[in-house]
Amino acid sequence: MRQTNINIMYRKFALVTLLFTQLMFAQETPKEEEQPKALEEVVVQKENKTFTNKNGNIKVDVANSILSNAPSVIDLLEKLPKVIVAPDKQSLSIIGKGSPLLYIDNQKADMNDINSLAMEDIKTIEIINNPSAKYEASGRAVILITRKFSKREGYKVSLTENAAFKKYFNNYSAVNANLKTGSLEFKANFNYNQIKVWESNGNTFSIPAFDIESQYLVTAVTDRPQFIYGGGLFYKINEDDYLSVNFSRTAQDDDFAITTDTFNSDGIEINSINTLNTNTENRNHTNAFLNYNHKIKSLGVDLFTGLQLTSFNQQMEGMISNDFNDVGYELSQFRNQRFGIDVASGRIDIEKTFKNKMKLELGGLYLQAKANTFFEVITANPPAANQSIYFHKEKNIAAYTQFSGTYKKLNYTLGLRGENTIVDGKYQAATEPTVAKNFINLFPKAQFEVVIDSSNTVSLNYAKTIARPDYSSTSQTSTYINPYFVWSDNINLNPTFTDEIALGYQYKDKSIRLAYYKITNPVYYSASYDNNQKLLTFTSKNFELETNLNLELTLPFKYKFWTTMNVFSASINSIEDESAIINKAKPNLYYYSNHILPYLKNGTLLYCLGNYEATIGYF
Repeated sequence: MRQTNINIMYRKFALVTLLFTQLMFAQETPKEEEQPKALEEVVVQKENKTFTNKNGNIKVDVANSILSNAPSVIDLLEKLPKVIVAPDKQSLSIIGKGSPLLYIDNQKADMNDINSLAMEDIKTIEIINNPSAKYEASGRAVILITRKFSKREGYKVSLTENAAFKKYFNNYSAVNANLKTGSLEFKANFNYNQIKVWESNGNTFSIPAFDIESQYLVTAVTDRPQFIYGGGLFYKINEDDYLSVNFSRTAQDDDFAITTDTFNSDGIEINSINTLNTNTENRNHTNAFLNYNHKIKSLGVDLFTGLQLTSFNQQMEGMISNDFNDVGYELSQFRNQRFGIDVASGRIDIEKTFKNKMKLELGGLYLQAKANTFFEVITANPPAANQSIYFHKEKNIAAYTQFSGTYKKLNYTLGLRGENTIVDGKYQAATEPTVAKNFINLFPKAQFEVVIDSSNTVSLNYAKTIARPDYSSTSQTSTYINPYFVWSDNINLNPTFTDEIALGYQYKDKSIRLAYYKITNPVYYSASYDNNQKLLTFTSKNFELETNLNLELTLPFKYKFWTTMNVFSASINSIEDESAIINKAKPNLYYYSNHILPYLKNGTLLYCLGNYEATIGYF
């Protein structure tokens, strides 16, 4: 049976390989031979490419493509190669890279800022696989969103309504206003989104030491109304200098019920448990930033400074009831969880381009964050209350320098970033800090590109990055699955370090990339069982080591009216840890295909996205 499954997987793999072979060797549209003609007028028009591939980085021209008709920015990101959006729309990841850094123009952003963007304001989106030292060291990949600004004076007010069917009906309503007069441009937006999200996942686990086996299936349906509003000002002082101010706020209410069906075997006793978790949640996010760009012409230096303030608040209440063996629902717990965070940051970037096209970049960042959490659980039987209040402070001081240029056929970029992180965490009732960390790390980056000719290039990239525990990991929140199973956060996580080296070859706009990376202190979930409470807790923890070998093909293709972008990724991943349940290498496959047929009336988008992951067999 195992051999049969392997054969099936290999047949699928062969089919995908055949498809890519056809695309690789397909001929582009032949150009007609030019004939001498008498022309009254010659018009040269540049063809806009929706997707541009360069050294593993993919740039998407949103403004000039049918992708601009997406209902929201989140829906647009779901249609881009290698981008995976979580079912709850609250996070995203890049295949082979994990969670990326999000940037809107020159400022760092998060998912709430992405939600506040108007589709008509987006110019391009770039997926950067090899971010330079200019970006924070916490990102192995960057999603850079560039907004467009008006060139003509006047005003415009637009009303949009988009509907989408994603198992349930969702609608997106927006009012966007724009006014440009002279060097000033004002923008304002108000959005109301009525979103209904469906999620489902399950798992099977066993605890042989206590003769326990459990299987569960979780289903959640969330009604999520969103109010998003904001505005901005862009003042173009001259051709080189500008000042911009932006403000956005998102208010979101979640009413959702989580149902869990569990079959639990404890020795000879088998229980069927239905769990109903009714929750009400509200989230408020505010973001404001000020940017100033100035060119010192006497020195030939570009100076950028930015200030950013972010505030996020979340409150959730939940009532949990269990039905054991169809006896009837019985109240089990009441949960009250609150989490708030305030972040202030300032950065400066200096760029100097020399006459020989060599470029020197340097800059710095200061960030300060404060978070507080409140967690309360009241059990009905037996009556009991558990309460926790936790305060978290974090500072990050960073500086970087980067030098790039060209020597004959070699393009190079060498960068070094240093970051000092200070963390202080303390429970309200404690006299001493629970978490106290102060560490300095250096993050070198190097990129080399050899231009063989106008069509062929070879590249070599190296980068060292860090992944710090997310602020939300300090929230002390836990997810109740059933009376025997809980997901929990961990405030004592250490940062994760990644060393990555990649070799790439590009022919015109098609590329192949082989990457190897080693991760120290990777974060995964580990299980612990309390026999007294009969409770299994899955908690995130640091494992020892993770290695990965990844092969990636990026194949844009155009034939007459047909434009397509294809990405195929195959990787072998291995985890090394004494406590790891699965620590053997396993392959993972990913395939993405996007097709555009613009020649039809008003344009027609045929869209196909596949994410295939399978264990073919342990090596």
